[in-house]
Amino acid sequence: MIWAGFGFMTLIAVLFAAWPLLAKGKGVVATEDGTSAVLVDQLDEVQRDHERGVISEGEADAARMEIKRRILALSRKTSDAGPQSAGDGNAAMYLAALFVPILAIGYYSINGTPVSSSRALEALQAEREEEQKIADLAQKLFERLTSEPNGGQSDGWMLLGQTYMRMGKHSDAVQAFDVITRREGATSETWSRLAEALVMAEAGIVTPRAQSAIDQAFRLDPANPAAAFYMAVSLEQAGKTKDAHDLLISRLNEAEGFAPWMETFVAKANRIGSEIGRAPVNLASFAPMVADPGPSADDVAAAGDMTEEDRSAFIRSMVERLASRLEDEPDDLEGWMRLANAYTVLGERDNAVSAYEKANALLQNAPETDPRRQRIERALSELKG
Repeated sequence: MIWAGFGFMTLIAVLFAAWPLLAKGKGVVATEDGTSAVLVDQLDEVQRDHERGVISEGEADAARMEIKRRILALSRKTSDAGPQSAGDGNAAMYLAALFVPILAIGYYSINGTPVSSSRALEALQAEREEEQKIADLAQKLFERLTSEPNGGQSDGWMLLGQTYMRMGKHSDAVQAFDVITRREGATSETWSRLAEALVMAEAGIVTPRAQSAIDQAFRLDPANPAAAFYMAVSLEQAGKTKDAHDLLISRLNEAEGFAPWMETFVAKANRIGSEIGRAPVNLASFAPMVADPGPSADDVAAAGDMTEEDRSAFIRSMVERLASRLEDEPDDLEGWMRLANAYTVLGERDNAVSAYEKANALLQNAPETDPRRQRIERALSELKG
């Protein structure tokens, strides 16, 4: 039914576009002909004015010369242009009247058909509702904190600041974190969060106020990864790129095992290093356990002597051994990611999806910038697609 309506509207549009073409030649007066007639009338008018004594003989002659000049110029213009064919313009209008509706219908049928799935729209609507829900909760929390006699608990202001950062309201986050830093006992984490909000609010620029917050966070705890990172950002913007690179590498060397912030440090160090001629580094150099643990030398030797069937069974046993261990250690995020990757290689889609979802659940409290989030989301998208 809807297509019939579209067809009717298209027909009306085509008729409107074609109507001038269908009516061509009816009562059309050439512009040049009309202009020539006006100039001839002006010659007669000059002659009448001269006879009545309105103008002198000299003025009449001058007027006649000017009018004749205009007539001559018009005749030359018409001669140079040659006969104008209405067919050229009409052809373009015919093409527009015919092909524009066809192209529009074709495009709509591919990209805007009314029978297409509305899942994308539903997902967008759900996302907007979730954002509005978060905004409402943040407003309620702000009102509660500001109404409390003691100015509100620091934990509440910390949560509010983190929520504002997630919402992209960096200036509001600055105000929330600033409340805590003004209190006694403000920690390095609080100052580094304030520094991050200040930098984000200024589109990545370290302002003097942000520098002060970075200095305070670094002074309270030089091991604070956020403090070290933004100190490196500050050094880079000050032109001290070598010092910035050294600080990042030094902090990576001090890490005890893998931590989510290390991937960001490696990426930043390599970007700066490429500008100053430093060799690239990789995460495995600082956190060897990040690399998927392969079989031991004995395992490799044993697998080499196996038949294809036995080798498959051997690999299966290793995967099952990892899965069994994760049942006893369900908080091992890296273990779940390795298991998910193994299931993907084995072609066990459902098991891979389940493992990735368990890994994703362990990342709920991780920063939004944690690169493992993107890796898991990309893997799930490919597996479910």
